[in-house]
Amino acid sequence: MTLVDFFSPVRSGTTAHLDSAIWPHGARYDADGRIMVGGVALADIAETYGTAARVVDEHEVRLRCRAYRKTFPEAEIAYAATALLIGVVADWVTDEGLSMAVHSSGELAAALAAGVDPKRIILHATGLSREELATAVTQRVNRIVLGSLAEIDVLASVATRTQRVLLRLDPGIERDTRQSAAGFALGTPAAAAVAQVLAAPTLELIGFSCHLGSQLYNPDHYGEAIRRMIAEMAQVRHDHDRLLTDLDLGGGHAIAYRSGDAEMNLPELSAIIEDALDAGCARQHFPRPNVALEPGRGIVARAGVTLHRVMSVKHSDGGHVSVVIDSAARARSGDGAGMVVANRRATGPQVTATVAGRAGDVILATGVRLPADLRPGELLAVPCTGAYHHSTTRTRVIAVRAGQYAQLVHREPDFLDRDAS
Repeated sequence: MTLVDFFSPVRSGTTAHLDSAIWPHGARYDADGRIMVGGVALADIAETYGTAARVVDEHEVRLRCRAYRKTFPEAEIAYAATALLIGVVADWVTDEGLSMAVHSSGELAAALAAGVDPKRIILHATGLSREELATAVTQRVNRIVLGSLAEIDVLASVATRTQRVLLRLDPGIERDTRQSAAGFALGTPAAAAVAQVLAAPTLELIGFSCHLGSQLYNPDHYGEAIRRMIAEMAQVRHDHDRLLTDLDLGGGHAIAYRSGDAEMNLPELSAIIEDALDAGCARQHFPRPNVALEPGRGIVARAGVTLHRVMSVKHSDGGHVSVVIDSAARARSGDGAGMVVANRRATGPQVTATVAGRAGDVILATGVRLPADLRPGELLAVPCTGAYHHSTTRTRVIAVRAGQYAQLVHREPDFLDRDAS
């Protein structure tokens, strides 16, 4: 799939850069004060396609893919498709040498429809039906990750050929977030799962997988997880004379949504992974496994910028400012972090505002610094919205690349539109 024939050229000419910690590389203001991403003025995109719209910078996605491959040269990088799965994005990441990790039958179907080689797909089986697992086997998906005894039973019963599998373990690491890590606990639960897979003639156990959580910024968590999982792999060798070769460390790498937010330092993570592999394997006298990482947010979040029109601005007697934008009512609280005016460079006085969607009762952001003279009809841009936002409402998606742009996904009306029709 290619966009060469669909991109529309625009004029260039730019000045000051925006904060690269939260904006795509090269994002800047042009001579007219408009924000540009990928060499395209966001105001031009809004005029062409309307709002709300999500802009995805191809160059930024590719840069992030290359950064992972350069930082982890010995590891397999599998893009976590849940973050954003559009055919062209699948093209970008696979073209950059990444594999793909999918978490549903819909994501698997989309990946295959986009031409992703099944040999480069890792499927997480949580929540999949018997029929969906059978389809995955038929499609010759390379690896299936199993996190419960029931999943092992179902896959063993539908596999008509040898299927490579990994067991998802919970290494018991305290994380930066409260999100729980699903999977088999180390020790007796993991041992029972291993025995069950090894007893299934059509299942080939090749290793372990883990997911420590989301928005993790402390790389030490991964180091400790590796040491514990290497010990578990050594135990399998001792108990079953079976050498496991693969260790999938999942994703969950934190990115900054505002300037100053903590995020995962990839070179530090690489160093800790290397040290933990060396120490764990030496201690257990175990050969170094094949390592995989599954970044999603870390690949596409910073590539995305969401555009909204200001519908109303209300100044209260107490100095509070309320702004309503054309966001769907299903948008999530906090989706407005880092919001700025995109159609002009605001240099005058600012006010602290609360931003809400059209329903009025969905607060998207509080404490947002916006121009005191903000007017209805102006354009607001929210950086770092490339990951996990597309599923909240089917917003139009526009790709930008080197001064050109093209629409990837057309907008679906939300319930406010349907009620008005």
